[in-house]
Amino acid sequence: MTRLDSDDAVTREAPAECDGPRALVFEAREVPLGGVRAMEVRRALPQRELPLVGAWCFLDRFGPQVTTMRVEPHPHIGLQTVTWPLVGEVRHRDSIASDVVVRRGALNLMTSGAGISHSEYSVPDSAAGNTDTPLDALQLWIALPESRRHGAPAFEQHDDLPMIALEALEGAPGEATVVLGTLAGISSPATVYTPIVGAEIRLPAGAVVRVPLDPDWEHAIAGVTGSVVIDPGSSSEAEANPQRMVYLGIRRTEVLLRSDTDATVFLLGGEPFEDDIVMWWNFVARSHDEIVAAREAWEAASDRFGVVNGHDVRIPAPPMPGVRLTRRRRRI
Repeated sequence: MTRLDSDDAVTREAPAECDGPRALVFEAREVPLGGVRAMEVRRALPQRELPLVGAWCFLDRFGPQVTTMRVEPHPHIGLQTVTWPLVGEVRHRDSIASDVVVRRGALNLMTSGAGISHSEYSVPDSAAGNTDTPLDALQLWIALPESRRHGAPAFEQHDDLPMIALEALEGAPGEATVVLGTLAGISSPATVYTPIVGAEIRLPAGAVVRVPLDPDWEHAIAGVTGSVVIDPGSSSEAEANPQRMVYLGIRRTEVLLRSDTDATVFLLGGEPFEDDIVMWWNFVARSHDEIVAAREAWEAASDRFGVVNGHDVRIPAPPMPGVRLTRRRRRI
């Protein structure tokens, strides 16, 4: 997915350090998305105060809606894209000759390394007689560490992901799909380059479940369906829902979740990232000059980003802002 909002705001003060457990609520905001028509997209990460959770640097929800997605070829550097479908199907094509259909239950993981380009088109329901189709998915970005961000691009798809039962303090047990990384000692088969977790957690109505966490990692919970109470009955009680993400901080060994109805959340977390990042458009880098070089390479149609077969047009890069981009630093 490509960003049309270049998010030119920069911060220059020294970064704050997360020093313990928290329960901070962040509202997702509406953002524009490129394509033939407007799509409903809400962004929970990055936040001005919180640019990263572990290595996670971006979380979008596109949907639920009935629409046509046509995102033409666009570039990425310095990141992995994680596409986690909820409803509908999307065709992914990229410059390393991947051509796959993204479906519910399958993780689609693209590693940009030094450069890749890709497109995303919704798969129409031919029985309906038009191109509009129900569509709902999460797309997340992971910042690549220095040891991998200059490497070759890659793509992988996994449809056999591990699931674990979550202990219930009340009601029936919950269930988690380990989409990426490791949760409770169970690991996804997907390739990762930093200590990380991404997991879909499903709660039955009336349940209170315990989710084990690595105390050395920071975590957040994004609502997907229904409403979930975090730390129920405590002074830090907070609610996650489809419009909210709750940042949990660090040094938690567990988190309790309660829902009165069937609900789903997405847990993201990991070891605090090794560096502050510069993120602009579809690029994750460490300096303004790296961003400029990547933009110029895309506009010049250089070999750095390759070619996505089957397309006659591609998305042009927006103009650079009138200020020098600096690294994003947490304020909380």
